[in-house]
Amino acid sequence: MISRIDLRGDVLPEGGALRDLLPRAEFDVEAALETVRPICEDVRHRGSAAVIEWGEKFDGVRLESIRVPAEAIAEAAENLDPDVRAALEESIRRARLVHREQRRTTHTTQVVPGGTVTEKWVPVERVGLYVPGGRSVYPSSVVMNVVPAQEAGVEGVAVASPPQKDFGGLPHPTILAACALLGVDEVYAAGGAQAVAMFAYGTDECPPVNLVTGPGNIYVAAAKRLLKGRIGIDAEAGPTEIAILADSTADPVHVAADLISQAEHDPMAAAVLVTDSAELAAATEAELKPQIAATKHVTDRIEPALAGRQSAIVLVDDLADGLKVVDAYAAEHLEIQTADAAAVAQRVRNAGAIFVGPWSPVSLGDYCAGSNHVLPTGGCACHSSGLSVQSFLRGIHIVDYTRDALAEVTHHVVTLAEAEDLPAHGAALKARFGWKVPQQ
Repeated sequence: MISRIDLRGDVLPEGGALRDLLPRAEFDVEAALETVRPICEDVRHRGSAAVIEWGEKFDGVRLESIRVPAEAIAEAAENLDPDVRAALEESIRRARLVHREQRRTTHTTQVVPGGTVTEKWVPVERVGLYVPGGRSVYPSSVVMNVVPAQEAGVEGVAVASPPQKDFGGLPHPTILAACALLGVDEVYAAGGAQAVAMFAYGTDECPPVNLVTGPGNIYVAAAKRLLKGRIGIDAEAGPTEIAILADSTADPVHVAADLISQAEHDPMAAAVLVTDSAELAAATEAELKPQIAATKHVTDRIEPALAGRQSAIVLVDDLADGLKVVDAYAAEHLEIQTADAAAVAQRVRNAGAIFVGPWSPVSLGDYCAGSNHVLPTGGCACHSSGLSVQSFLRGIHIVDYTRDALAEVTHHVVTLAEAEDLPAHGAALKARFGWKVPQQ
């Protein structure tokens, strides 16, 4: 059901050589570019009409308008199951607590007497937040995208989610209800590449945005890549993944359950156990079968995900090698289920989010830990971070020098300008002092 990779007995290779030994899903965004290019161009030239037609082709429903009526959003909130409402409200409350602490403050540095540089943090003016609506419904993704944008101070927040044939062409009502709970009233029934293009170029119904965030399928990722520059993006999200670093103290029931929890997302989802305990590996394999039999989405998601090339049990000699492996893998979600898990977690360098010990499973982070679940995938955690308030902020430097402060440094500026063969740069300063470099 799940393959094994045995790295015991040899010195582990470094860098890319180690990464090449580890399981990973194939996710060829480049190949998808040619599929999404004509879609995006069509939306660019025909606007909402193109979004509607592509939605009819891919989602099987014909819309009159892509903007979701305000009354539909309100009705979804009114009809929301009370338990789901309570869970979403608690998720929002916890996310606000964490993300509010991420706000940046303006700071001024006095470089020299009379010379200061101030870094001012300014939110982007308008964002488009994408919420998937394929195999599953993700109101939690509404929370994870909207809360940091709001806490950053973004004024214009628009949400797009694919139209659902079963709901008259509207996004899923739970997604609409989550928008209502967050005070978002600008929602569009649009999915895939056409939704990203709608945000990038704007239509008669949807003004263009500055930044697009949120996970999606390979075509959403390809549209983000294609339109990056016209819009900012958070990341090109790939299939979800979990890595678990565990030793003999881990409970195989917990480990198996957590591997399955990510495998149920998608047949391309990755589930990786890294352990120095052959006994734990065997016990986890034994646990998988009965737990899978007791759940849903077995043949269409879980079994192909666990059997795929992206999932494996990786055996290592010791915990030190295990840490090398998980750092090379750079998982979206990394669980530490070892003795003294908190100390081990501090030694991890590369991960989107780290979950410490047996009582901090990834599922907690997906919904109610307060952390953000929009995280880097495909090994990108070695250079990228998850979604946060900072994703929606821009740092702007404000330079303010007096005449004396400029005079004091003019000779250095002129020297460097001439060293780069850019004499007009130096002349811009000399012009302020009668074309003479001030004496020091």
